[in-house]
Amino acid sequence: MDKLIKMLRHHEGVRHKPYKDTVGKLTIGVGRNLDDNGLSDDEIDYLLRNDINRCMSEAMTYDWFKDLNDARRAVVLSLLFNLGKPRYDKFVKHHEAMADGHMLIASRELLDSRWAKQVGNRAQEMAKQLETGEWQ
Repeated sequence: MDKLIKMLRHHEGVRHKPYKDTVGKLTIGVGRNLDDNGLSDDEIDYLLRNDINRCMSEAMTYDWFKDLNDARRAVVLSLLFNLGKPRYDKFVKHHEAMADGHMLIASRELLDSRWAKQVGNRAQEMAKQLETGEWQ
């Protein structure tokens, strides 16, 4: 199998970002035709786990994150996943409230954002989960 992988990587090339192949099909990796083959549920979950691990590493840069319970950590991880760290870091008042342990204020700061207007009910659910520390 290793030799076959080496051969296919050599012949097909390796692309880390999607591209159109010679017949116009959206392709990624080593010739994976996304238009016709897509991704399996296992592959989707693998990618998701990698993204969650990246978000966890980013979240650990906040001193206050380690003191949160699982429900509140999930809110922060979801925000990092959805917004990316650079955009999440712009929620300055929210971060100040988180550092001070003021979850009501932190949740209100989430709701007082363009993000909350864009995602609708998700923002309400996440703010409630952050405030109460209980899964919604």
